[in-house]
Amino acid sequence: MNESRRQFLKLVFSSSLVSALSYTMFCNKPGKKKKHPNFIIFLSDDLGFGDLACYGNPIVKTPHIDAFANQGIRFTDCHSAGTVCSPSRAGLLTGRNPYRSGFYYIAGGESYLRREEKTIATILRDKGYDTCFVGKWHLSRFDRSNNQPNPGDHGFDHWFATAANAFDGPHNPTKFYRNGKKVPETDGWYCDVIVKEAIDWMKNRTNQEKPFFLLVCSHEPHTPLVPPEKYAEMYDNPNVDDLEKTIHYGGVERPNKKIIQNKKYYYGTVTQLDAAFGDLMRGIDELKLTKNSLVFFTSDNGPETPVNLQESRGEWDDPIRDRCFGTPGQYRGMKRFTYEGGHRIPGIMRWPGIIKPGSISDEFINGTDIFPTLSELANIHVHADKTIDGASIIPVFSNGKIKRNIPQCWFFPAHSDAYDYIPQMAMRIDQYSLLGWFNQKKSSERFMDWLKKAQLIKFELYDLNSDIQQQKDISADKPEIMQSMIPKMKVLWENIQSEGPYLLNWKAK
Repeated sequence: MNESRRQFLKLVFSSSLVSALSYTMFCNKPGKKKKHPNFIIFLSDDLGFGDLACYGNPIVKTPHIDAFANQGIRFTDCHSAGTVCSPSRAGLLTGRNPYRSGFYYIAGGESYLRREEKTIATILRDKGYDTCFVGKWHLSRFDRSNNQPNPGDHGFDHWFATAANAFDGPHNPTKFYRNGKKVPETDGWYCDVIVKEAIDWMKNRTNQEKPFFLLVCSHEPHTPLVPPEKYAEMYDNPNVDDLEKTIHYGGVERPNKKIIQNKKYYYGTVTQLDAAFGDLMRGIDELKLTKNSLVFFTSDNGPETPVNLQESRGEWDDPIRDRCFGTPGQYRGMKRFTYEGGHRIPGIMRWPGIIKPGSISDEFINGTDIFPTLSELANIHVHADKTIDGASIIPVFSNGKIKRNIPQCWFFPAHSDAYDYIPQMAMRIDQYSLLGWFNQKKSSERFMDWLKKAQLIKFELYDLNSDIQQQKDISADKPEIMQSMIPKMKVLWENIQSEGPYLLNWKAK
């Protein structure tokens, strides 16, 4: 066994031990309910850190999500498991860095969630939970000729899903499958359709005493952005035009064309999403499920860039993204970026009697933490034959600290001059964010050949406590931190790189 592998296994063992101890202490707290809790996750799509009123947006109206935040805990340092949708979803379900399971970018071709990957839905179902998935899957295709596993194969008893986004239009979408069978055109907007399916499933479960796991994944506010007119009209006025000028877009310049009239579509879609989430919460209340249900609202990555950054180079144009007005708040970067704006996202959790209402936490949490947290709350000891990168966040419920010994990291498979502004890898330890670039891919080299042997060669270091916008690289000022973090990043990358499958016919997008 080489030294890097030995060091990595030591980190994994230490993390598992601490996680087990934290669960034991949590269960021994006075007043802890013995009944297994229900778990409900609502995953929005491309919703930025600064896109909600409760996260400081001065324009968008999100009364239902704001009320939800007042009922639970709002995280200020919450991150998705990836910088784009498929990797983020894979990390949430498996607790593993998505590169380990072959999600180097979005699902397609050979890139899909393989049967050997164990999901939180599978282990909860085996524990006796009812399980349901509704909405955007984006971890495989549903065409059985490809023999790719669907949500049912990954632990969901009931599923109602689209393989990817509602590119046929979010109104009356036509791409849904229910438990493997194609569904005719649905009546309504995407977010409303999936919320109705979720409520109907909760209401019609055969055994209402059984605990359940429900994962709701919206299309909104991903493109195409076509909200009902009543929501768009709310933002079609001069006051909103003026406020929009104050919005930060992660350091990304807006396009040099007049698109201000398009802002109403994005803002209206976020308010539409808020209304759908409110319907789901009302359904939970009416079914008297509130008290024993942990509900988590979050996003799959940062907001879509408002225009292709290559537009000034004349490489391509994408008018659909002229309607993208999502913001990462004060953070640098947008969707795809390994800088904070690409993966720091809203995260709000409610669990009456356990989580103090109106709490705010600056504890760092990541999408990979869902798997170990829910498994412990369900009293499941996971005998993992694969590395679990996430850590239990149970200590946060009582204002404690998460014991994390495996650094969390994010990737974007940039390999050409067109993406030279995005480091391929970011790693977080405490308040420090280390960014790393791989060696340049040769023009004659296959993408996967390059990726499987790529080496980290250049670095930037940022202190997020003093430089939240990542404007000053402190690598020269903090050599001792650099010398400590670079070897850890290299060991982590080599471990992930060696485990990720080689996809023969996969190409970078």
